[in-house]
Amino acid sequence: MLTRDAAATLTEQLAERYAERIRARLLAPGARLPSVRDCAQRHGVSPHTVVAAYDQLQAQGLIEARRQRGFFVRAPSELPRAAPARPGSPPVAPVDAAALIRGMFQAPGDRAAPGGGTLPIDWLDAPMLSAALRRSLRRGGDATGAAAATALQYGDPAGDARLREALTRRLGDLGIAADASQLVTTVGATHALDIVSRTLLQPGDAVLVDEPGWAVEFARLARLGMRILPVPRGADGPDFAVLRALIAAHKPRLYVTVSVLHNPTGATLTLAQAHELLTLAQAHDFHIVEDDTYAWLAPPHAPRIAALDGLQRCVYISSFSKILAPGWRVGFIAAPTALVGRLVDLKLLTTLTTPALAEAAVAACLEQGALRRHAERVQQRLDAARVRCLALAAEHGCTPAAPAQGLFAWLDAGIDTDRLAQALLDDGWLIAPGSLFHATRTPGPLMRINVAASQDRAFWRALAQRRAELQRKGPRG
Repeated sequence: MLTRDAAATLTEQLAERYAERIRARLLAPGARLPSVRDCAQRHGVSPHTVVAAYDQLQAQGLIEARRQRGFFVRAPSELPRAAPARPGSPPVAPVDAAALIRGMFQAPGDRAAPGGGTLPIDWLDAPMLSAALRRSLRRGGDATGAAAATALQYGDPAGDARLREALTRRLGDLGIAADASQLVTTVGATHALDIVSRTLLQPGDAVLVDEPGWAVEFARLARLGMRILPVPRGADGPDFAVLRALIAAHKPRLYVTVSVLHNPTGATLTLAQAHELLTLAQAHDFHIVEDDTYAWLAPPHAPRIAALDGLQRCVYISSFSKILAPGWRVGFIAAPTALVGRLVDLKLLTTLTTPALAEAAVAACLEQGALRRHAERVQQRLDAARVRCLALAAEHGCTPAAPAQGLFAWLDAGIDTDRLAQALLDDGWLIAPGSLFHATRTPGPLMRINVAASQDRAFWRALAQRRAELQRKGPRG
């Protein structure tokens, strides 16, 4: 809140508030700021204060005034550029991946972030993690001896041997037959996706992606110079008619897809759909990257493409950030044997190795069964949280756009959620508008809600209030 007894003036406080949002891309380039009157009412200041704050923002080069239209966020002078699109390619606007991460995953205060992508901190098992770290340091000897020294040195380029062995057993539970020699550890799933993309693709290659999907992945591929081909993804899986048309027109080299608990729709591929994808990949000579980031939040019997394929044309990726802790950046790749050497070489060039101590601790969690028991508890809590979240959503005028599963609910708020997100920031609530999950940032009424972080009735009351205010003002208000 703006305060009159702060060291900075009200004008300076207001200008800095909007400057922070612009720099973090919480206000995207081209976004319209509230009118002077609305801004004054929202923050309890005079119109003169708002005008002065907007003047400061203009002087800093952050916004521009457009005659009879209002104030708008200026576009940066340079944006990451994708490779030139071929005739008929869908237009793709580059996205600032780093800005999205800063904006979406850091709440503006101490409140839970309904738009965030991780479990609340009180859902995590800190004692389990601490015990695993201690066990890893003691493994094979005194914590001051050889075992500790090994854990603190550069690790095996392919990853901790015990972790890879433990992962083969975990993958076996999912129906994926993989030898430890086919596994490469990474610094989370994003690092895994990057290594695989750089190994299999050249600038200008066409890449199929789910839409809606992970906007940071769109941005990363654009930065690499790839042509992004969005495939509509709904509750029933990908749109195969669109998929076949894109394949015929653009000859893609890769399809990156979240097969189980898709982000943000929550959809899971059926066995028949997984077979159809593999048939297309074989017939048209492209690889499938199966991103199974939410594996520990899903039932083990859910069909995996890699299980059907036997790691021939499919590369499988997963991580532990969603179930253990966001800061534990441990992920892995399960790949066809012919690709493993190339993946390890590229890993060496990007990170040398991955943190040996963290990998040993994850191995301990797997070996002792602690991670499996923790995941079962989290799934039970999610089931209850999902019921309450959907009830609160319905009570406050939001409807599911797809059946809610896993960590997220894909909801229709009945109003442009880009505008709603900006209004809710003033109340201290961070949501993830649907536009963040599209290759071209197109405003709409959808939003992704983290069911575990959306249990506070105060959030839903604030959402309903802000939505009503925006509806009264109309589309340009």
